[in-house]
Amino acid sequence: MADITNEFLLERLQEQFGESIKSSEVSYDILTLVIEPSSVLHMLTWLHKDNLLKFRFLTDICGSHHPDLKDEELCVIYHVQSMENNIRLRLKTFVPIGQPDIPSVTSLYSSADWMERETYDFYGTNFTGHPNMTRILNVDEMDYFPLRKEYPLEDGTREDKADQYFGR
Repeated sequence: MADITNEFLLERLQEQFGESIKSSEVSYDILTLVIEPSSVLHMLTWLHKDNLLKFRFLTDICGSHHPDLKDEELCVIYHVQSMENNIRLRLKTFVPIGQPDIPSVTSLYSSADWMERETYDFYGTNFTGHPNMTRILNVDEMDYFPLRKEYPLEDGTREDKADQYFGR
């Protein structure tokens, strides 16, 4: 087992994908990279096949919505782990809400199937090449993506939310 640190991992990734890495930071002892959307599948494939790094476990894929980031409103976050080296990596990539396409990684990680469908279901991110890009938790008839920040948190016309009912 190699002693792989976040610094070593970042150096290896910068050598291989320097132009695709927009930024990096270490958060909660996990190296986090912001990368180009077009590099996701290529980078994850390289990480998976590299005989030293061995990032062969996909922990999670999730999304987030950032309405204030022009042409980068939707974020897709990948958490991968090298069990053998006991190190984790977080990859983030941003796509425009008007064209939320990103390559599917189901060809690399079969566990990505449901995770990508869930991210699509709640944020509308389209994973191109996914074998069954349909909703997984919400009803098929739903014509919006419920975790986008497109609606107010509370209905200002509701009278039962008045301060007087809460002792204020």
